Amino acid sequence: MNWGPIILTMQLALVVTVILFVLSIPLAYWLAFTKSRIKPVIETLVSMPLVLPPTVIGFYLLVIFSPRGWFGGWLEDTFGFQLVFSFGGLVVGSIIYSLPFMVHPIQAGFANLPGSLTEASFVLGKSRMTTLRKVLLPNIKPSLLTGIVLAFAHTVGEFGVVLMIGGNIPDKTRVASIAIYDEVEALNYDVANFYSMVLFVIAFFILLTVYLVNGGFLKRFWR
Repeated sequence: MNWGPIILTMQLALVVTVILFVLSIPLAYWLAFTKSRIKPVIETLVSMPLVLPPTVIGFYLLVIFSPRGWFGGWLEDTFGFQLVFSFGGLVVGSIIYSLPFMVHPIQAGFANLPGSLTEASFVLGKSRMTTLRKVLLPNIKPSLLTGIVLAFAHTVGEFGVVLMIGGNIPDKTRVASIAIYDEVEALNYDVANFYSMVLFVIAFFILLTVYLVNGGFLKRFWR
């Protein structure tokens, strides 16, 4: 069995989850507490991957990052690299496609915190950054864990976006979901079953983690 697609999938999911975690905390914080008039617009943009077909997102990313396009051409001429049909393209596409799965749980965690926590921190002279890091984030650990787990799981299961922007290049962009499709088309059901079973087991334990977190099981052990 070729473990390459599984390893590449895990690498992609890990990189995307780390980047999303860093990006989503300030974004979720802003969405939870801002009173800006553009908040509904930003929330809509963040949530678009939930309703758009993956192929639509993948198609527009392919058009934008194609060397024939102005942005893709500028990237290639200025920095000497292209995102289409590359691991970097998979990362960018996966970040956009999995963004709401990280942002929404963290935003909900912030929104459900009592306002007295922030007010007390400000009264004690703490800055917004210190309040966020030492007061708010420690109190939304289950939401953080949920966002991490859901973003990782969603990235593992991607197909349409990664196929459109990354293609099907062995050891470079051929992730497990694409490998399953290829093996089924070639009537290699044993290999397809192997990849499917590995993803099934991973998804099961990921979802189990989410339910344990939401059920409060892990709260007693992470304090």
